[in-house]
Amino acid sequence: SMKDNHDCDFEPALEFDDTELVQSTLGTHGNVATKEGDVCAVGSGEDADSGTTTTPYLDSPSSLSEGILDDNYEAVLGLDLDGVEAEFDLRPEEDFEDVARYGIVEIAGDDAYGRNVIVISACRLPSNKQLNHPKFLRYLMYTLDQFVENDYTLVYFHHGLNSKNKPSLSWLWTAYRTFDRKYKKNLKALYLVHPTGFLKILYQLFKPYISVKFGRKISYMNYLHELRQHLHYDQLRIPEEVLEHDKKLVAKLRGPPAQQSGGGQRVVQPPEPCQQFRVSLEHILQQNRGNPIPRVVEECITFLDNDNALETEGIFRRSANTQVVKTVQQLFDRGQEVDFGQYESVHVAAVILKTFLRELQEPLLTFDLYDDVMHFQELDQSEKVSQAQHLLLERMPHSNYQLLKYIVEFLAKVIDRSDLNKMTASNLAIVFGPNLLWSREEGASLSSITHINQFTEYLLRNHQLLFTK
Repeated sequence: SMKDNHDCDFEPALEFDDTELVQSTLGTHGNVATKEGDVCAVGSGEDADSGTTTTPYLDSPSSLSEGILDDNYEAVLGLDLDGVEAEFDLRPEEDFEDVARYGIVEIAGDDAYGRNVIVISACRLPSNKQLNHPKFLRYLMYTLDQFVENDYTLVYFHHGLNSKNKPSLSWLWTAYRTFDRKYKKNLKALYLVHPTGFLKILYQLFKPYISVKFGRKISYMNYLHELRQHLHYDQLRIPEEVLEHDKKLVAKLRGPPAQQSGGGQRVVQPPEPCQQFRVSLEHILQQNRGNPIPRVVEECITFLDNDNALETEGIFRRSANTQVVKTVQQLFDRGQEVDFGQYESVHVAAVILKTFLRELQEPLLTFDLYDDVMHFQELDQSEKVSQAQHLLLERMPHSNYQLLKYIVEFLAKVIDRSDLNKMTASNLAIVFGPNLLWSREEGASLSSITHINQFTEYLLRNHQLLFTK
């Protein structure tokens, strides 16, 4: 058992029994925790080099040895997974409503670098007696299949996993084997939030079978505020018990800044005159000298409107260098000149365009149209054109309409080159839909994202009929 002064937040023994993991880890790799405190990666809280007291926390993996998959790994663990994996094959047209209703997996738009964000919350896992784990894995595959062709980010809220809802070790191993290279290739970041000793042991167990490249994608987030620099934090639908747990962890910090709590109040600064990101469209247009198209959008599209960019495979699907994206945003916000030509990739401008849309204070399609979009697919085919025209031409503010038309007309050019860039109307809808509309009051479920993407695809396919003024 761990000492009381450790701040790694181990799951209480009454809630979580990790015997299965500990025995398998020790049996497979020998004594993992060879040094005092190794499992927690914090020791006694003393900095060995400086002798000063530091706040103990779990560090992200900094280096991994190249692991070669042991063909007899199942035998080592005493597991026969070949027969188990067969039942995880996706079944055509399977109904996942009974799994989706728990809200275990949710979509949170794009992160700060233009990548789709998928959130998994352990606290929403029901009792093992209620959840069909093979079906849950198929649901995970079904969800990820809609995003794995694009760069994406996974956020896992670990708090709330306990002995009543934790999956078995054999299920975890099967899941890892099931999510093959297709799922891992475009996963650009995996954030493990509120990690504990259990995750450390689990990581040690799988470490020999995790490539160096994949290991570098894993980051431990000990507090919610650490997510802010990577994600649109305010758009995450964080479970209340995770927020409460984070407050308790932050309270343990010595002299925490007021803004550190994930659920705390943040000081809102008035926008700068030239600011383009994280402000309202109205603010931008007031400073835009009568131009109905914001500077960011106009410069991004002007740069991308050429054969080289339009024919780039995966345009708007790939992410860009994170530091470059931040730098370009800062240049725009300061009103300084931006030369996209100095960057090696056309993806920088593509990501900036998506980021601009996502960071508007209100989505371009407006909160008022959200419910109408949710029910759009229920209409008869003969009613859709008139309803879409009504929403665009009569319900949307004229400034929003003008900007949306400008963007859609450019995206039509991208679609015209889809034989080369692979970006069909459907693919563009997947990457642009969550950036054009989101709910004012609730997080994004897979169902709501599907409705938004379908509406976006309809706009792209029928833009000549719909944008008539």
